[in-house]
Amino acid sequence: MKAADVMTRTVITVAPHAPARAVAKILHKNGISAVPVVDEAGALLGMVSEGDLIPRDQRDREARRDWWLRVLAEGEELSPEFVAHLEKDQRTAGEVMTAPVVTVPEDADIVEVAAVLAQNRIKRAPVVAAGRMVGIVSRADLVRAIAGNGHAAEPPPSERSPDPLTAAEEHLTALQARMHQKTPGAAAPATTPTTPKPDEELSAAGFRGLVESHEKDEDALRADAHRQAQEKRHHEANEMLAAELTEAMWSRMLHEARIAAEKGEAEHMLLRFPCELCTDHGRAVNVPDPEWPATLRGLPARVFLRWKDELRPKGFGLTARIVDFPGGVPGDVGLFLHWGK
Repeated sequence: MKAADVMTRTVITVAPHAPARAVAKILHKNGISAVPVVDEAGALLGMVSEGDLIPRDQRDREARRDWWLRVLAEGEELSPEFVAHLEKDQRTAGEVMTAPVVTVPEDADIVEVAAVLAQNRIKRAPVVAAGRMVGIVSRADLVRAIAGNGHAAEPPPSERSPDPLTAAEEHLTALQARMHQKTPGAAAPATTPTTPKPDEELSAAGFRGLVESHEKDEDALRADAHRQAQEKRHHEANEMLAAELTEAMWSRMLHEARIAAEKGEAEHMLLRFPCELCTDHGRAVNVPDPEWPATLRGLPARVFLRWKDELRPKGFGLTARIVDFPGGVPGDVGLFLHWGK
């Protein structure tokens, strides 16, 4: 069973310029705890949850005491202190949202989806296809799917929960635990020591053999993870090589840069891309060589030209930096728009 089979297809969304008060009303009115933020082209920008709307400092926490238990609709009672907080808080969804967003592809198996939710400690994830959000899948969706579909093998009658939804949720938790155990870098659960066979030799050489076998398994896992990461990077590079810089994409980049400036930041990363989109795999960027723009290909080159034509005359600068070094070699490159002194 795939994410597309269990996801909610009609998703309530908000625009990045929506006021925080309006977002709070939408959450309450629809009985949801988070809402995706999308631009005018429908591209996913971030998520706003209840936690993003709750005030952070002690004074504000006192002001909003019990506010989430009250009704947010017009004409109904609200905490006066929290109303005052909302009135003075002029932030928008784009300013309070969490970004980037953890997503899952529509063809992901629900076991994989469960693992993503568990590993990121989130309750829901947008489902994407061809770079666009096509739905949203939550833990509740997975529980209902397991309860109604019999995705897992039935436990013995003596261990079976009388409540199908409870049993499904227990099974989902078990699935997440197993996936977490298989994730490289995840803490392994405690195991029960195995009883040695009568003919097993107790020797240091035998123990060294066990260590060697374990290390081989670990090397195989790391190699597989590296291979998958390389395949993903290659796929992303091919997509960005052919991608056009649409007006919606450019507008979103500038909007996010404006939000960064409003937060007191002096620069913003417009685009992150694999170093394969540089003809020299990022060496000129890493030096740095002033001729690095000549190495750009695809979407990064289009962003650079758009900056050169429209933003440089207005005083904006653009720099490129290597933003990660997997295995000690250049990985992703970031194009940073800056406006500081």
